[in-house]
Amino acid sequence: MKEVKPNGTKIIVLGGLGEVGKNMYCVMHKDQIIIIDAGVSFPESELLGIDYVLPDFTFLKENEDKIKALLITHGHEDHIGGIPFLLQSIHIPEIYAPNHAKELISVKLEDRNIRYDNLFVYSEESKLRFGEMEVEFFRTTHSIPDSHGIAITTPDGTMVTTGDFKFDLTPIGPMANLYKMAQLGEKGVDILISDSTNVLNEGFSNSESRVDDALGEMFDRCPTNRLIIATFASNIYRVKHIFETCYKHNRKICIFGRSMENNIKISIEGGYIDHKELLVTPDEANKMKPGEVAILCTGSQGEPLAALSRISNGTHKQIKLRPDDVVIFSSSAIPGNALSISRIINKLCLQGVRVYTNKALSDLHTSGHANEEELKLMIRLLRPKYLMPFHGDYRMLKKHANVGIECGIPKENTFVLQNGDTLDLTNHEITKGISMPGADIYVDGNRIGEIGGAVLRDRKIMASDGILVVIVNVDMKKRELLIRPNITTRGFVLINENEELLHKIEHHADYIVKKLLNDPKSNFAIMKSEITSQMISYVYELTGRRPIILPVILDIKKSNQTETQV
Repeated sequence: MKEVKPNGTKIIVLGGLGEVGKNMYCVMHKDQIIIIDAGVSFPESELLGIDYVLPDFTFLKENEDKIKALLITHGHEDHIGGIPFLLQSIHIPEIYAPNHAKELISVKLEDRNIRYDNLFVYSEESKLRFGEMEVEFFRTTHSIPDSHGIAITTPDGTMVTTGDFKFDLTPIGPMANLYKMAQLGEKGVDILISDSTNVLNEGFSNSESRVDDALGEMFDRCPTNRLIIATFASNIYRVKHIFETCYKHNRKICIFGRSMENNIKISIEGGYIDHKELLVTPDEANKMKPGEVAILCTGSQGEPLAALSRISNGTHKQIKLRPDDVVIFSSSAIPGNALSISRIINKLCLQGVRVYTNKALSDLHTSGHANEEELKLMIRLLRPKYLMPFHGDYRMLKKHANVGIECGIPKENTFVLQNGDTLDLTNHEITKGISMPGADIYVDGNRIGEIGGAVLRDRKIMASDGILVVIVNVDMKKRELLIRPNITTRGFVLINENEELLHKIEHHADYIVKKLLNDPKSNFAIMKSEITSQMISYVYELTGRRPIILPVILDIKKSNQTETQV
């Protein structure tokens, strides 16, 4: 990476641009760095075997001695999910998070056996100072408790990041602090870094209270039915309302899904959710009348291993569907998940249950992100000189920049950036700095960053064309092929139904090996390379497919010792 000179104030974006997820960026003043958020994104279908995708940490590794703290805006995975991996790679002196996020982070670190003693809680009244950088916070409304925006002031100017937010005048939780936002605007904000997720939606988003009304109506409509409600485990205010509605309708609650259990446990202990006496075990729920219980579960996005998916498949060990069950999707489809959700709904319908979705019955879900008019309101409150749209793909960022222009921000003062880009803030003026593009980091089980493009390409080939193993028994000293090469495959063809094809491949392998053995210059490495390259082209001519060719060469010696080359 290019060197970042320790002069003035800089904003370095590591993740969250051109994508929805893995939010992470840094503010650097002279020789001190504050990191804001450390999120993950979840892999697309082509990233076979990958569990999480992380931002590139190279800049932080190269400037580790300058890092002073990590600040967290709220507790969603795309803002805190990367913390365990970050701590395994880089020393972070202190982490500051709102209370709910702090508890979620603690659970994550405990699950991975990571001890970290410098995790602190901040509130809206907190003020932090790191050298010449002053930090303060303001409360926002989102789908998870304790969401905050952050203002950072240096001698060069003030930058404000909203985190994820919406404006809800009748929220379930506390109101956003519009007064403090306006105060910041009055003092002067040089650059606003603002959430772009829902900028493509016109108008204002629905209030969470309207969702409450719709869910309450469902309880009234189905008094004798068992209700199965699927929602995001992290949507704590939605879960809070479900608890309160169950309390009003004398229903007990049974929870399925580990993430749901963890979030509810933390929320009850933190005082965000009341009525813990409503919770019952699966055994207790199965003995109750249908109208006396509601099941709250994960799987609203059609995740194959989530509770709702196993319930729809009939493979859940503790709960079986009943014909009079009512399933409610209190969520909307994340882009890319519509097909998976549709499959789950079809399976549920085939078993005779009634299914209600946000589309079928309006107001069963509302987003925690600001629509276009709410983004305009944030700009009007903070009155920034410059705007950097954040947290969204390119079309979202571009649209958000145009929204800023409509609100009076000059076009040249809007920045639609990419991950790795930087901005320089000097004496309240901002210019685009150097770019430090980096590659995504893939997490595969316990391996961080070990899986690269070559491995993923091999996995794609194996997934589409399979693998073909050529087992060769030779006596390298005598330069003899002892038996005809043996061909075995996985994911290429069904052996019992393609004997003629496999015989052709064996004959060709036999020809290649004998030819190589007749060449005194050929060794194990040459044989492996030639078998691979020649077999790839031959198999492609026969089948039009390119499986991975894996030669296994066994050197059988007179002493009955065998040397293997793979």
